[in-house]
Amino acid sequence: MKSKIKAHTLNILNGMAIGIIVALVPGAILNAIIKPLLPHAPFLSFVLVLTSFSAMILPATSAVCVGMLAKFTPIQTASLALAATIGAGNAHVVNGTITANGSGNVLNIGITIAIAYILIIFLGKKLKDLTILLLPTLTMLIGGGIGMLTLKPVNQFTMAIGLGIERITGLQPVLMGILIGICFAILIVSPISSVGIATAIGINGIAAGSANLGIVAVSFAIAIAGAKSNSFGTTISHFIGTPKIQMANILAKPKLLIPSIINAGILGGLGAIFNIKGTPVSAGFGLSGLVGPLADLDAHPHATIFHLIMVVILFIVLPITLGFISRYVFTDKLHFQKSDDLKLDYK
Repeated sequence: MKSKIKAHTLNILNGMAIGIIVALVPGAILNAIIKPLLPHAPFLSFVLVLTSFSAMILPATSAVCVGMLAKFTPIQTASLALAATIGAGNAHVVNGTITANGSGNVLNIGITIAIAYILIIFLGKKLKDLTILLLPTLTMLIGGGIGMLTLKPVNQFTMAIGLGIERITGLQPVLMGILIGICFAILIVSPISSVGIATAIGINGIAAGSANLGIVAVSFAIAIAGAKSNSFGTTISHFIGTPKIQMANILAKPKLLIPSIINAGILGGLGAIFNIKGTPVSAGFGLSGLVGPLADLDAHPHATIFHLIMVVILFIVLPITLGFISRYVFTDKLHFQKSDDLKLDYK
């Protein structure tokens, strides 16, 4: 029984992680390339529209990936996607018109998928010939309906976390940088949206810079720790895309996050010392799409050569160095973790 529950849980978490990276990676790669070109080639703005569409269907892509891992039938998988889309919270009715924006509340998407998943498992083949008629309807009404009901308390829970982080920003700068870096390192591999938290609390300036550096730290630390067990494409997806793809592995073995937390604290503190800044919109992205470093450069339009060098060191050189050091210490010497703990099989 326990093995079945574990298998179903991993299906949901891994499926969500795959869906997240599939939906968000196009934007992470293309937005950084296209935005600087827009003043000279405005026709390329349609690419940003496409990446926005990609992000909006994150609930459906995650549900489809969950269904495939669970070996659901096409009807079951599509029904799961229907419920996830309803429970995401990124669609709103305005003057009788449905509008969608963003990718939704990731935590509530997971809750909705889990409820719909259990319902589909429970119904199994009980509906027989009426499956094609009743399963989508029941999944939409029950799974999606419960997802709509949980959305508000989940949003409030997310906001409570955000307010707690906001209070940290009032601390002494270096201590604040360390704690903010750690907080966002944890958020980025959890079902909670780091970007959602950052924008909700309006984290800005040095705090936003430390948040980005915390995410960069965990991206490289986890990527390097699991590099021997993962393909090259999967490895670089941690920092080009998002380290949230490791959500299932981290939740299964939370101790795997300890090396990343140490690195995130170091980088977050250094970010405060060297005046690395960001905005509410940029915080929560890390190196993805080069959002973090570009936001800092925007905040320092007359940056010195020294500052430019520090940006490269803090966002690339030092995270890589710390990643290899933490792998040497925690994997090779202490045997605290092994590469297979962070193995992903995304094809």
